[in-house]
Amino acid sequence: MSLRHKLGALAYDWPRFLRHGLAGDPNLMRNRNEAIVTDGRGVRCEWRFTSDLHIAKVYPFTANVLLRRTLSRWPIDNRDAPRMPGPPKVSFLIGHRGMERLPNLLATLRSIAGQIDVPIECIVIEQSAQREIEAALPTWVRYLHTPVARDFDYCRAATFNEAVRMARGDVIIAHDNDMLVPARYAAEVVDRVSEGAHFVDLKRFIFYQDELGERITNVVQNLKGGSIAATKEAYLAIGGFDESFVGWGGEDLEFWERARAHGRVYEFGYLPIVHIWHRAQPGKIIGNAAPAMQRYEELRAIAPEERIRRLRER
Repeated sequence: MSLRHKLGALAYDWPRFLRHGLAGDPNLMRNRNEAIVTDGRGVRCEWRFTSDLHIAKVYPFTANVLLRRTLSRWPIDNRDAPRMPGPPKVSFLIGHRGMERLPNLLATLRSIAGQIDVPIECIVIEQSAQREIEAALPTWVRYLHTPVARDFDYCRAATFNEAVRMARGDVIIAHDNDMLVPARYAAEVVDRVSEGAHFVDLKRFIFYQDELGERITNVVQNLKGGSIAATKEAYLAIGGFDESFVGWGGEDLEFWERARAHGRVYEFGYLPIVHIWHRAQPGKIIGNAAPAMQRYEELRAIAPEERIRRLRER
């Protein structure tokens, strides 16, 4: 980073880091010129797309400070199997493809197994030409294989829509295969649902690990994707995920627009999530040039209520 960036961060971002990152509520950290709203528990970001926390990029040690502070309140508990027996209240749904990210998936499953205060299940959906990971999964994980042609691009939306039909929980969490969650994640989702929410997004900061998992390289705000919770009934009521999204990006933004149109959305984030490092997906196009993001822009011209109607008729 240049001297100008360092001096600017000291002048504009450091006072906020001292006030919230070190002493107060770390969830109130934000960049200059960004607006947040709090309900006293969590924070809603008042801008459209994700942003990186600037001070964490200029002074990387601040990212690790924020992680330690948030995890001290919301720890991650990695376990080999869930601790609570009984019918699940929450069903985690995870789409997956390929052997390269199997270690990420297994680490994610251990953090899900560490959930407390609510019984959970997890369904892993392998979308691939052949079954590859089934034997490597823990015995408590339910497995679903959805066969596709070898050259078929990944359709994350389809994995969730397939799995929700077999989910036993009244609440589902559509979750990525590279994100570690706090031990009370599912319980906090259930609490928000018990207050009347139909769709829940509790993510505040996503902490991106380096390749060795030893430090945090980036802190991301306002990520609509990665992990979204909903009652199973509400998920089906808005038509699930739109399977016209093939590739990466856009489907979570579009889903969340329909969720807001349906109503009873809780989107005040207060929980940390740790993103496990992985190599960039070959052929992945990032940004508005990605076909999936172009599809998102096309659908934005259609009212969310009309999109719901079309998907329910699908």
